[in-house]
Amino acid sequence: MTVRGARVRAVGWIRSTLTDRKLAPMQGAEGAPDAWLEIDPEFGEALDGIGAGSEIIVLTWLHRARRSVLKVRPRSDPARALTGVFATRSPDRPNPVGLHRVTVRKVEKHRLRIGPIEAIDGTPVIDIKPVRNRSWDH
Repeated sequence: MTVRGARVRAVGWIRSTLTDRKLAPMQGAEGAPDAWLEIDPEFGEALDGIGAGSEIIVLTWLHRARRSVLKVRPRSDPARALTGVFATRSPDRPNPVGLHRVTVRKVEKHRLRIGPIEAIDGTPVIDIKPVRNRSWDH
């Protein structure tokens, strides 16, 4: 994908027991399982410094999203008013980037056991960032 000269590429993929978007929880804290985040070996060294117990933010590309959607009913509740997707956490949006705050349970070579996470199996991971704490200033 190219955005005005910028290129976004997957650095890894989610491997989860969740395979059906309709059956996945809307948020990780709503009953989502743990899953494996498998990193492309090309980026394996970038995991240095992440360990069990770390909190990270996983940015995903919601590859099954509908990109033409501009308004939704929050939480798919028909009683709620139509709302612009930029005011919601809907996966359906022009640029379907998912944001997931998770805990690292285990590190194995080029993969992390993380959770809870609502992303479905095969979801591309486009970046990983640490949850910032006050003693860390990078």
